[in-house]
Amino acid sequence: MTADRIKALREARGWTQAELARKMNMTRNGINSWEQGLSMPSPPSLVDLARLFSVSTDYLLGVENYSAVNVTGLNEADVALLAQLADRLRESH
Repeated sequence: MTADRIKALREARGWTQAELARKMNMTRNGINSWEQGLSMPSPPSLVDLARLFSVSTDYLLGVENYSAVNVTGLNEADVALLAQLADRLRESH
């Protein structure tokens, strides 16, 4: 599950494995290994991934079935706008 979520989050941002590897300061082979389920990110790497993708570590690990968007620094009007957009996207699927 973690492998699938990392890959899906990366692809949703339009990043290659090499781009994610640069952002994580590691090799593309390391990212590929995670996405293939051959290895698991270390706890510090999970935290870095969660921050990079603005999701919780629980989401990455499959403990939660929903992802959360980090709204730190946004005002209430912006948060409301994001919530409306999420509702609209859910309705269209």
